[in-house]
Amino acid sequence: MNRREMLTTLGISVAGLSLGKSPGFRSRAQSRSLPNAAPNIIFIMTDDQQQRAMSAYGNPILKTPNLDRIGAKGIRFTEMFVTNSLCAPSRASFLTGLYSHTHGVTTNGATTSIFRDQPGLKDEQETFVHLLRRAGYHTALVGKWHLRSLPTGFDHWIVLPGGGGPYIDPEMITNGTRVKFRGHSDDVVGDQALTFLQQRPQDRPFCLLFNFKSPHRNWVPATRFEKAFENIEIPIPRSFGDTFEGRPQALRKTEMAVSVMPDFRNRGVAETLPPEERKRRNFQQLAKNYYRTILSVDENVGRVLDYLDKNNLAKDTLVIFSSDNGFFLGEHGLFDKRLMYEPSIRVPLLVRLPSRFKSGRVDSKHIILNIDVAPTILEIAGAPVPASMHGRSFLPVLEGRDIAWRDAFLYEYYEYPAEHCAQKNRGIRTDRWKLIHFWEQPEEWELYDLQSDPDEMKNLYGQSDQEDRVRELRARLDALRRETHDVDPPGPTPQVQPCVTGVFGEGHMPSGNWRWRC
Repeated sequence: MNRREMLTTLGISVAGLSLGKSPGFRSRAQSRSLPNAAPNIIFIMTDDQQQRAMSAYGNPILKTPNLDRIGAKGIRFTEMFVTNSLCAPSRASFLTGLYSHTHGVTTNGATTSIFRDQPGLKDEQETFVHLLRRAGYHTALVGKWHLRSLPTGFDHWIVLPGGGGPYIDPEMITNGTRVKFRGHSDDVVGDQALTFLQQRPQDRPFCLLFNFKSPHRNWVPATRFEKAFENIEIPIPRSFGDTFEGRPQALRKTEMAVSVMPDFRNRGVAETLPPEERKRRNFQQLAKNYYRTILSVDENVGRVLDYLDKNNLAKDTLVIFSSDNGFFLGEHGLFDKRLMYEPSIRVPLLVRLPSRFKSGRVDSKHIILNIDVAPTILEIAGAPVPASMHGRSFLPVLEGRDIAWRDAFLYEYYEYPAEHCAQKNRGIRTDRWKLIHFWEQPEEWELYDLQSDPDEMKNLYGQSDQEDRVRELRARLDALRRETHDVDPPGPTPQVQPCVTGVFGEGHMPSGNWRWRC
């Protein structure tokens, strides 16, 4: 039994284990095409973190001083959105600069036979990592990948399996070999990020993707944070008591209600409580454990930022922080994501590069999307940006230049029938209006005025005084789809399929016998 096999068997902590080389690795000392000022790059991603789940965005309970450091030394964006609020499709969009209908990762590969065999990100699909590596960057990935395919384009990668595996004593995969670690997943990922930084080649810039499992379900905090917020009452969202009056049946049929989520059946919440009390108790358990997992993210981000400071790297290292999608944390009485409501699609975005961008700025003017990250990173690095990318570099915005920018974007969601029973939907969001379309039969629509109704409680679709606005928004939605080559198959709109009975996917539910029915 070799050393690696022994470590795997014994589960010994191996924070110093050398990271595995990806297949096809070769030195590119002769193939660099980067400018002398090409910065190092660290892209940090959490999982399911809604924008307000950090103190920089005004959370009164959860303090995230290390994440806040990124925005304080750079730019904090308030209008940052994902184009598909589901983990794998959004992660692929961050990497490729493309909508999910183009890069092909439209679902997580749900437990129904319809999606189980869907491929992950194709090996031949070009990402910003491939392009940076080709230009001369040393590239690495540590932490969550979640794309149903092995990573490509990386000199080094060590990833959590599948949707992230367990929070405690996780396995990680490096070049096809599984290694067992001791400790909390966030700490293990933090250790591996520091290991890469310490072992990286010194003769060229690096790009590190630093991805956490937290705060994804099932929200198991590190031991040191188990009692955090114990004696604090988490404020209930204004829309917590939403009754969905005047809203589509598609919304009512989702399985996202905090009141019936099974996660806390054995965590001190009695099933015999009245429904409203159970709903409130479930929410407190959910919010506290969700926040607790973010505390360990913040600590480990701080460790990496401290390393940059101590090694004179901070000034010339581009640091970007975001999340793969947002999350309902009690808004509308829901949890999870998928729907086009604001808590689900709006995510944090912090960007800093002290040598080039002014610090302490807040941008609330520009609509930034996950598909914009890839072209932005490439332009900052001085690498070519493919014309095929749907996204647009927001480097001029980072530099404080006044430029024409988008005033609307397309949203899409495809994973149905599947867990949580959120029907396929797409829509358009402008700075004020949002039009949502559940396009399979029976078709249903929603229209919201975000200026007068920021919590999206009053559906204006079907009102006579909104007919002209609906026509205008539908025309713009069609135009956005044409621009991105989003075309439905020919023929009539399909009848909605019944959601097959099954179990939630691995890592989602603490109870193996929980069933979903759409």
